[in-house]
Amino acid sequence: MGRRLVTATNDQSGVDIPPASSARLYSYDLAPTKKDGRRWGAYNVFTLWANDVHSLGNYAFAIGLFALGLNVWGILAAFVLASALLFLLLTMSGYMGHKAGVPFPVMSRIAFGTKGAQIPAAVRGVVAIAWFGIQTYLASSVLDALLVAIFPGLASLEEQSLLGLSLLGWITFLALWVVQVLIVSYGMHVIRKYMAVAAPTTLITMLGLAVWMFARADFSLSTSTAQPLTGGAMWLQVLEGAALWVVIYGTFVLNFCDFTRSAKSRRSIVLGNLVGIPVNMLFFAGIVVVLSGAQFRINGRVITSPTDIVQTIPNTYLLALASLALIVLTIAVNLLANFVAPIYVLVNLFPKQLNFRRAGLVSAVIGLVILPWNLYDSPVVVNYFLGGLGALLGPLFGVIMADYWLIRKTRVNVPELYTENAEGEYHYTRGYNPKAVGAFVPAAAIAVVLALVPAFGSVAGFSWFIGAILGALIYAVIADRKPEARDVDGEAIAVAAE
Repeated sequence: MGRRLVTATNDQSGVDIPPASSARLYSYDLAPTKKDGRRWGAYNVFTLWANDVHSLGNYAFAIGLFALGLNVWGILAAFVLASALLFLLLTMSGYMGHKAGVPFPVMSRIAFGTKGAQIPAAVRGVVAIAWFGIQTYLASSVLDALLVAIFPGLASLEEQSLLGLSLLGWITFLALWVVQVLIVSYGMHVIRKYMAVAAPTTLITMLGLAVWMFARADFSLSTSTAQPLTGGAMWLQVLEGAALWVVIYGTFVLNFCDFTRSAKSRRSIVLGNLVGIPVNMLFFAGIVVVLSGAQFRINGRVITSPTDIVQTIPNTYLLALASLALIVLTIAVNLLANFVAPIYVLVNLFPKQLNFRRAGLVSAVIGLVILPWNLYDSPVVVNYFLGGLGALLGPLFGVIMADYWLIRKTRVNVPELYTENAEGEYHYTRGYNPKAVGAFVPAAAIAVVLALVPAFGSVAGFSWFIGAILGALIYAVIADRKPEARDVDGEAIAVAAE
């Protein structure tokens, strides 16, 4: 796993730092990956989406569209539009990761500079750490319900609480917290293997749940609520639903390169995305339609999550299997969307002190000490703090994509991403690109206002897109054209891919 370059300086992993690279910018975990030996094929890319798309939070969102009055065809239309947009955005982002072979904090240096890259990395990391804790809490709630169903005597532990969480909640939260820390401690190759197992488990479980509900409803469905949306109101909800679905993945489109830096080829990215996004998302939409339509057919009630259905399974053995599958799913989603990103952010901040394993532990500890159950129960925190940070992701994406695709036309000098030389291509002004910051700030301000100010509620769902488009347009106008930008791969300073 080491390198043949001989220097007097090693990073904390014992890996030699190339002579022209800075110890502040280069470490084993931040280095580009060698093209030979990359292991993520189309199936591995597909498993990212097979797990992440079917998260409990996503089901709650999609079923909410049914509750808002969208009929079956409206829901399907929203997901067709959203999946087409996501396929395009994620493929563009994935190509960047495959070519450069670097994680998101390093990729951000291309547009924002070697120091300015901390801005997008920090925004992405803070959002991820908060949601890591929240998702772990949601998974522990499923485990709570399962344990009480199997061992009723444990209900007494729910009557005692500490720092806002019951004693049983603490036990299940810490148990799942430890499981995730252990998985991450073995690196990306173990995460890849976990995804490969969790994906079919998730798909089979959700399909089985849908078939069971369809049978309970005498093989018939309600195609809408009693008062469905029609005409312009329906199509506006379709567009907003599609936009919000893309916003949910606003984090992933930024740091998809954390995974595709280990992709075997562009073809594996395209095939994995094709099956994992349009095909898998339509499968997801079909499950949503069956679950919500069958439940409404049975008793006129709109469920809020698949857990509502799981908890009604009369057979304890099947209840246990379904609950465990949901827990496996939630852990998979957490690892993908909320654990890997802050690990690279922390390694980027402290490359001399932290490696992937240590950064994972630090990230997990922060996700614990913020008491995420209290965050989740606070609408102010979720809507304003996390919502505001989420609105910043669109402008960041716009600036980074415009710089890479429009200004540089995909030319990247990878070794220069690791140098603090004032003449370096990505040093800009004291390590910051003022043009990128100048495009990001106004676009971000507008996006946050649209997302959070009630007066703009009618367009709040489109804030990510508006911010992304504004960021890209402003940067395209003010950025320095670099026809002399060199295209140099990172093979000379690369490490083996996991």
